[in-house]
Amino acid sequence: MERVRRVARERRYSSRTEDAYVYWIRRYIYANDRRHPADLGEAEVRTFLSALAAEHHVAPSTQNQALAALTFLYAKVLERPLTRIDGIAPAQPTRHVPVVLSDGEIRAIVNHVDGPPKLCLMLMYGSGLRLLECLRLRVKDVDIERRQVVVRGGKGDKDRRTPLAEACITPLRGQLATRRGQFVHDRRTRTGTTEITPALARKYPNIDTDWRWQYLFASTRTFVDETGHRRRHHLHETVIQRAFRNALAAAKIAKRATCHSLRHSFATHLLETGSDIRTVQELLGHRDVRTTMIYTHVSKVGALGVLSPADRVWSSDG
Repeated sequence: MERVRRVARERRYSSRTEDAYVYWIRRYIYANDRRHPADLGEAEVRTFLSALAAEHHVAPSTQNQALAALTFLYAKVLERPLTRIDGIAPAQPTRHVPVVLSDGEIRAIVNHVDGPPKLCLMLMYGSGLRLLECLRLRVKDVDIERRQVVVRGGKGDKDRRTPLAEACITPLRGQLATRRGQFVHDRRTRTGTTEITPALARKYPNIDTDWRWQYLFASTRTFVDETGHRRRHHLHETVIQRAFRNALAAAKIAKRATCHSLRHSFATHLLETGSDIRTVQELLGHRDVRTTMIYTHVSKVGALGVLSPADRVWSSDG
């Protein structure tokens, strides 16, 4: 497993991808009585993937993740690529129409949230951010004067710029003032920030105590890392997810919405107000425009923005 982690880091995989691959490889080993993967092959891989679908009833995307982990294990770690596995191919993921919230629903949800979670939800909708992209924002990434947010190392390790809504300016200034006070305390206690790469730490020795590199949404608790230094991480995603679920229930909204629905709503509302789909693609950070095209299926205008013939029939009765 140490070799798996090392090869994943050499190839610049994200920490989440690394953890997911380690999980599936370990599960694969346990499913085969803890035998070394070098002693196993295509037959065992096929049996394992088949059991995931037939016995454990995992989602197609979950089965694909397990297949990707095992392909990585044999091709990159053991250097013995898998040949064709008869009967097992990448599963076709189920395509769901994204849940989109109306203006009134978004307003009702945000009005039932207070503190940093409220600003986080406003930024997710106002700038089209993913949850972790929002929580990982640092002070230097928010340009109030130019009304821009810079997303660093988003999905696919890509950077992008996205607009900062005017409605977020006042609460953002308040959050920065609160964080400044917390930062002053951290400087006195020699508490640094987290997720600073070794290369940056070598180039800028005091970067973890630099104001510009502090998280906008910092955790209220600190911890001591393996080197003995005290650190402050960003807010955990469950804090925002819990606040959103509670607000959704308080607003009595029956839609099966999540925090990510705010990003879906950002894209759909931009298309409805006449924004070009290529512009929306750039703002969302999608590699392929076909990914962005799904929002035309829920937009009131565009490819599927048609009027139901029932409205014409029954409106004529009046």
